[in-house]
Amino acid sequence: MRTDLFDFELPDSAIALYPPEPRDSARLLVVHPVKGGCARDDADLDDKIVRDLPSLLQPGDALVFNDTKVIPAALSGVRVRAETRAKVDFNLTKRVSENSWRAFARPAKRLEAGDRVHFGHGDGTCLLGALDATVAAKGEAGEVELSFDLTGVALDDAIGAIGAMPLPPYIALKREPDARDRETYQTVYASKNGAVAAPTAGLHFTPELFAALDARGISRHFVTLHVGAGTFLPVKADDTDAHKMHSEWGEVPAETAAALNDVKARGGRIVAVGTTSLRLLESAARDDGVIMPWSGETAIFITPGYRFKTIDVLMTNFHLPRSTLFMLVSAFSGLGTMRAAYGHAIRSGYRFYSYGDASLLFPASEDRHGR
Repeated sequence: MRTDLFDFELPDSAIALYPPEPRDSARLLVVHPVKGGCARDDADLDDKIVRDLPSLLQPGDALVFNDTKVIPAALSGVRVRAETRAKVDFNLTKRVSENSWRAFARPAKRLEAGDRVHFGHGDGTCLLGALDATVAAKGEAGEVELSFDLTGVALDDAIGAIGAMPLPPYIALKREPDARDRETYQTVYASKNGAVAAPTAGLHFTPELFAALDARGISRHFVTLHVGAGTFLPVKADDTDAHKMHSEWGEVPAETAAALNDVKARGGRIVAVGTTSLRLLESAARDDGVIMPWSGETAIFITPGYRFKTIDVLMTNFHLPRSTLFMLVSAFSGLGTMRAAYGHAIRSGYRFYSYGDASLLFPASEDRHGR
């Protein structure tokens, strides 16, 4: 499909730089496609807030969350080459071995293979958590591979001591990460280290909201997808067929697969919290919709025309123009529906992307008076 079909005008002011407080006070746009509609305005929209979610779902429904934990993957270092030094910022993107990470460097032009980089040193003095690395390789578009002097848990601890939360570029270019981001750019249920970007739909949940969902008879289940920085990359190709999707490691535990299959068998709906949960469930499903225990790398790229096998409802934040995530939601609810929904969101002052508001999406094939 042509990439420009997924383009729209998004004012800079629509991108949220800080999260809502409290988390579940964010706005929630409920989006029902109009059955049989095909125009740009074929959507039935309701303006709600996230804490209304229990009333918008049914007893017996199941929420699926991504329990990955964001590591403080933004590092500021000093490149050392002979007698010269230069400051370079890095965002770790994917671990490739016990002591090596891929990373985006800025400015990458200051680096060459073989360069040494010092992290966590102040005024030439070694500080607690100081870390050194060698540029093992330099790729395209600012990507490098760093080979650290530490390995395994010792490397994890050093990164945790000196790193900052890896805010997306559209936030990081407008403000510095602060101490609060270590809490706010993390879901309250995050448990498994490995992500370099947050599964942002999950940022809206609070213990109070979980209690209300429990009281409503809505179960919750967990999968793990370590979100990579590729989620921020725009689609530069003119046609979606020419776009190479980034891969991410994920796991669907056997107990989660069994529980979700049982929910479906009993007539409940599976509600994916975030596109990461959705992509992982679709990667783990058989053609007949049965969800299997699964682990490995997934590079699934979902565009209109895709036949969804597992989920009935999707909760997700608002995504950027020409992004793979806007393509995914257009595949789920219909491109015309999503263009109408996003137009309403922009006009109504909804806040976009990682720290922004949320939407609750129903599939294009739904019957408004049933499932």
